[in-house]
Amino acid sequence: MDMTMQDAMTNLYSQDRELQTQAYMRLMVGTEQPVDWAYVVWDELLVALRHQDNHVRSIAAQVLCNLAQSDPELRIRKDFAALLAVTRDERFVTARHCLQALWKVGIAGETQRDLVLEGFASRFVECVAEKNASLIRYDIQVGL
Repeated sequence: MDMTMQDAMTNLYSQDRELQTQAYMRLMVGTEQPVDWAYVVWDELLVALRHQDNHVRSIAAQVLCNLAQSDPELRIRKDFAALLAVTRDERFVTARHCLQALWKVGIAGETQRDLVLEGFASRFVECVAEKNASLIRYDIQVGL
């Protein structure tokens, strides 16, 4: 089944995990390269970072990281804090998925790289008291 991007955005919220996984795959593949429709979904993805379903939060964070390369207005400057907040998600797997995708923001340009470096530095220091500090620090090092 070939899913459109609009279908994928709709299915992102599906209770059917298989359909949601297909939406995730479509969104990730569809945002591997710069796209001209990033701002059509940008605000919706920002809201989805706080969705009750951790799968939705994880997917939204990863897709936003991919869309950084499609952000000529540099909206990521004001929205990066929301992404970084997901790296502190109550569900560690969600936090980790976001943390592992943040490097994609950094390769979009110098401004974006500076955001990621600053975010990684603060997470590296502040995670010392967290349960999974070693994994967080490992993911930061890999991201660098």
